[in-house]
Amino acid sequence: MDARQARRLHEERLMALANVSGVGTGRDEDSGEEVIVVFVTRKLPREGLRPEDVVPDELEGIPVRVLAMADPEGPEGR
Repeated sequence: MDARQARRLHEERLMALANVSGVGTGRDEDSGEEVIVVFVTRKLPREGLRPEDVVPDELEGIPVRVLAMADPEGPEGR
């Protein structure tokens, strides 16, 4: 299974998690391997999340990366 297939399989569940604003695929900057990318409004420590809202480290053997998106209404977006 490749990253796109794994993303499609799990996208609905990932989008239901707290702070998740999008899901995609890409390549890890260091290793070049395919990854699932989960975009969040802000990155929080795992211990600050409910267990059911933690983004998994991998899905179907594909690594998952979490990227925080800047708030377009915040100071950076103006």
